[in-house]
Amino acid sequence: MQPQIVLLKEGTDTSQGKPQLVSNINACQSIVDAVRTTLGPRGMDKLIVDGHGKATISNDGATIMKLLDIVHPAAKTLVDIAKSQDAEVGDGTTSVVLLAGEILKQVKPFIEEGVHPRIVIKAIRKALQLCMDKINEMAVRIEKQSKEQQRALLQKCAATAMSSKLIHQQKDFFSKMVVEAVLTLDDLLPLNMIGIKKITGGSLEESQLVSGVAFKKTFSYAGFEMAPKSYKNCKIALLNIELELKAERDNAEIRVDNVKEYQKIVDAEWQILYNKLAKIHESGANVVLSKLPIGDVATQYFADRNMFCAGRVPEEDLKRTMKSCGGAVMTTANDIKPSVLGHCDDFEEIQIGGERFNVFKGCPNATTCTIILRGGAEQFLEETERSLHDAIMIVRRTIKHDSVVAGGGAIEMELSKILRDYSRTIAGKEQLLIAAIAKGLEIIPRQLCDNAGFDATNILNKLRQKHAQGGQWYGVDITKEDIADNFQECVWEPSIIKINALTAAAEAAIMILSVDETIKSPKSGGDGPMAGAPMGRGMGRPM
Repeated sequence: MQPQIVLLKEGTDTSQGKPQLVSNINACQSIVDAVRTTLGPRGMDKLIVDGHGKATISNDGATIMKLLDIVHPAAKTLVDIAKSQDAEVGDGTTSVVLLAGEILKQVKPFIEEGVHPRIVIKAIRKALQLCMDKINEMAVRIEKQSKEQQRALLQKCAATAMSSKLIHQQKDFFSKMVVEAVLTLDDLLPLNMIGIKKITGGSLEESQLVSGVAFKKTFSYAGFEMAPKSYKNCKIALLNIELELKAERDNAEIRVDNVKEYQKIVDAEWQILYNKLAKIHESGANVVLSKLPIGDVATQYFADRNMFCAGRVPEEDLKRTMKSCGGAVMTTANDIKPSVLGHCDDFEEIQIGGERFNVFKGCPNATTCTIILRGGAEQFLEETERSLHDAIMIVRRTIKHDSVVAGGGAIEMELSKILRDYSRTIAGKEQLLIAAIAKGLEIIPRQLCDNAGFDATNILNKLRQKHAQGGQWYGVDITKEDIADNFQECVWEPSIIKINALTAAAEAAIMILSVDETIKSPKSGGDGPMAGAPMGRGMGRPM
């Protein structure tokens, strides 16, 4: 009687072999179905409610993927590629998930019939290589032309990125704004130098771009009403100092034997505060911004001397003010001298909607800007911000990698044709696999048609015919329910989007195909309430 060998902890779930692979592919399919309908100008939006009941309306692939709490281990790779696409290029997050899912879907029958996953992976790699070569060959370089032409071009790319979002009605208005915003940045194009502030109320058209810094009126004490609300040629002191009386330490002990000595202690405390204030005033600053609170005594003191102050300014706003107005953030009042003050031509506090805003304009090193968004509902504003983020990323990428391809499914159809032609020239199993991947690429134009309610088969047939005749930029024309030369229609996307999307999708597909066994250990201490004793209640949670 041989004893049974126990290798893994009891309750470990292992599943392996072909069924495991197929189930992983199916899991990825169901994720693709979740974001499939959001692609393109006629895409639908998703309303996602999280555990705390907060509702988010979005059609940005990455946002949806983040908010869906996905537990399936294989399907998580799709979430990761959407995130990577978002971080690297900013747009094309839905496309990348669709492509990965569709490649898997097309090779699934081969896996079921017993083709070894390694052969499939080799075919995907080969196909990817062909696609990369073709994109680099087809992409149209945009030489750094005159400022006007470059601006027009960037606006087209921004408008293409926005055409599938909620704000596509106002895309002309916003694409100008986004391009202005990105062009004010310095050469490194840091994203955090574009601030986006949202104020509910008003219409989208009332949004504005401030070249400089704007932030919400911060928490303020009595006396701020007396401070002037606008300055010309103002000097700005940026501080990281608390300007209010501190409470005593809890365990401090001071022994005094008469009232005079106690009075001295109190006076000393006030004196310290007044010395700080006097030094700030002497430096000649008109506007004082501090990261820490500015108390009521200080507020009155500044107001009496015609100075404006704001305490508890968020760190990012302080940094952006420093970037655009110069100066430095001081942590002590002792060495404030004119050289560390920032400057700007115009400072004013204005009312926007229900909020008071501090606006700095005419900054000498204005490499930062602020977009102030207006709109109805809060969710709508949040989605507008996400759409603008996509567009800003696209414009940044286009400036850095100055080559574009036509969007609207045109490039995918061309790649699909290339792969199909190639597959006819080789023998063996790879021929079928590469043809399958070629079919997988057609998902993008097909989905664009489906989402717009067109007859996808009909339009795809027209496209295949056009591409076979050499019309390499033909893609879906959403407005006329037909096909069109999307390069002339100015539906442009930076080629880096497509390169990144295809690479990420192929890598994800390869990764999922190369897994043939999942080993899942049970959670230690049993799994949830079923194991042994019932779960204890958390502190203070009602039964």
